[in-house]
Amino acid sequence: MDSQVLDKIARDYFVLFVNRRAYTVQAARPDPETGRHYYYRPTAKGIGQPLALSHETVRRHLEGQVTIALYAINPSTQCCKWIAIDADYKDALEDLLKLNFYLSRDGVSGALEKSRRGGHLWVFFDTPQRARSCRVYVYDLALRLGVPVKGNGLPEGIEIFPKHDELKRGEFGNAIRGPLGIHRAVNRMYWFYGADYELEKQLAYLTQLPKVSSSQLEALIAGREGPPQPSPREIRGEALRKNSGNGGRCEFRILEHIGTQLRKVGRNYVTQCPSCAASGHDRSGDNLAVSIEEPQKYICWAGCTKEMIRAALGCPVQAARIA
Repeated sequence: MDSQVLDKIARDYFVLFVNRRAYTVQAARPDPETGRHYYYRPTAKGIGQPLALSHETVRRHLEGQVTIALYAINPSTQCCKWIAIDADYKDALEDLLKLNFYLSRDGVSGALEKSRRGGHLWVFFDTPQRARSCRVYVYDLALRLGVPVKGNGLPEGIEIFPKHDELKRGEFGNAIRGPLGIHRAVNRMYWFYGADYELEKQLAYLTQLPKVSSSQLEALIAGREGPPQPSPREIRGEALRKNSGNGGRCEFRILEHIGTQLRKVGRNYVTQCPSCAASGHDRSGDNLAVSIEEPQKYICWAGCTKEMIRAALGCPVQAARIA
């Protein structure tokens, strides 16, 4: 593809999707224990300062050199450029098509993106809108249509991005894989329905799609109530409870032993690795990632083993006893 054409596509993509400069990158290599390609916050070499998303990085994402994930909420405004509805369960595509049909009845144009196990349904605004207003609209629509919403006592259902009404200073919220990039787990790109499978035509389709106005959104949510907003204490407590059902074994819960500040980055909590800290490293406090959904799973991106991390926490792994 011509370099100037790709530059224009990257600029259009930036305007459409990028609402804040913080971002994450999907690891090129899978985790050796889980086989999953986790996301991490990229930092500048030598100083550990988080990198800001640039047009060049977006271009590399579109070329398939890296895969980025984007945050919905800009904490300085508590607003979003878009809503993304993620569904990856049985009958997910059917639910997304149902939602898209009723969006159109509200005069809202949705863009349906393929994904590995279902799809993502995107809605764009002509100007950034309050995160809470975005969540109220989709949550209420799903409730009226009988579409399950994950997290409301249900193990499966749609996930609504943004996932929070607002963010506090230093928080990131949850990131979603940036469209039109390579999913590392399957090494392929997923396209939007509605346009030819070429980058230029995909961006042209998304750019010309009618955007929702502020007055339109406010009219749609008048008198509606949104999903409950969990407190930070409730979020942390729920993460600790995720370890239940382990057959009665005493399972190590790392979140009960970490005293450093936790930050939510994508699907993980990120904090300082205790093993790195004991050696005078990880001054930026972001080497350790703990899965939010499965907090018994954690990894140090600098290479510390679980044995090293447990030892640094004063909870060494006990050698198995032989009867």
